Amino acid sequence: MTDLSPNAVRDALRQAADRVDAATPAHRDRAVDALRALAVLGVVLGHWLVTALVADGGTLRTASPLQHLPWLAPVSWLFQTLAVFFLVGGHVATRGYASARARGVPYHRWLRDRLTRLFKPVAAVLSLWTVVAVALLLSGTEYATVRTLVKLALSPLWFLLVFAALTAATPLLARLHPLWPLAVVLHVDVVRFGLDGPAWLGWINLAAGWLVPYTLGAAWTRGELERRRSGLLLLAGGTAATAALVVWAGYPASMVGVPGAAVSNLNPPALAAVTFGLAQCGLALLLRERLRDAMRRPVAWTAVALVNLSAMTIFLWHQTALMATTATGLLAGRLPGLHTRPDDLGWIAARLAWLPVLVCALAVCRAAFRTWEQQGGRRRGGPRTPGRARTQVLCTQQQLTDRGAAEGVRHV
Repeated sequence: MTDLSPNAVRDALRQAADRVDAATPAHRDRAVDALRALAVLGVVLGHWLVTALVADGGTLRTASPLQHLPWLAPVSWLFQTLAVFFLVGGHVATRGYASARARGVPYHRWLRDRLTRLFKPVAAVLSLWTVVAVALLLSGTEYATVRTLVKLALSPLWFLLVFAALTAATPLLARLHPLWPLAVVLHVDVVRFGLDGPAWLGWINLAAGWLVPYTLGAAWTRGELERRRSGLLLLAGGTAATAALVVWAGYPASMVGVPGAAVSNLNPPALAAVTFGLAQCGLALLLRERLRDAMRRPVAWTAVALVNLSAMTIFLWHQTALMATTATGLLAGRLPGLHTRPDDLGWIAARLAWLPVLVCALAVCRAAFRTWEQQGGRRRGGPRTPGRARTQVLCTQQQLTDRGAAEGVRHV
């Protein structure tokens, strides 16, 4: 009979983590995976903390505590981690493309493989929300509510389109100096803010703004950012530039969009968001050695590997988890932290209390849709293990092994 006592499960988890650690290729830079995991989790927590669906009569509308409590802007500094995602993405893509060329893999095959891994999970999101939107409209749900829900659910897709475009252009961007796209962002903002230019010019920054950390990732691959001085320069320079732009140039202090605000740092990316991203990239580069040391611990590495193996699923479904929890909660009435106005500290405390529920909802989404992202898992006839958590860890070990020593945990 299987022993399911806490001590037995804990020992089993440790043993499984040791096997995952042993199955990971020795040359793999685990700091890259740790940075990717931190970037994904930062985006998820950031959205959960600053996004509210307020029940206004029979309609759900989007609100944010940053509207009512602007002093919470530093929260956006902690959780707006997209620049780190693009930094890691640029590093992995340029390194992967160089490896593919060395092995004689043609560009179209390399790109097809990367975009397949990127967009395959999107099909599940689009399919489900198409059905949900049609069902809600047919059931008489107000159009404004359906529009709010669909917009939130599909909001992560803009990132994928930009990321896919930059990935496709990797051979051209591999040698591009980050100062060039930074100069484009600067000139666009000078025209649209300083010279009252057309607002649509800002959308040029959707590509140029994220090109900056992406090309920094390429410079990392080339070995140009290995010195500690590079990270310190990016951190200090990016911080000083961002502070100057907020204090003297009138840029918002929040690094995420705030409903109703006249100017957004993120939609489209403004110069302040790009300089803030430089500071984040500098900090990420400075943390590489500490992360490598931390990832030598099997349990910590296994946790990071699990996040990486489901990174796209987590990213694409976290807003759905929030909305599912909000919709289910409506059955019990207007609940604090879910359906009430985010305008006081009571809402913040209530939302923090809801985080474990949101994590459970996201875990359900992950269990339901992770097969769209990965085709690994425990082989039939594999060993039975006490506890579902240990089973997932052993799946991670098998996937690490199946994906090969050359690739390890392959992700965006």
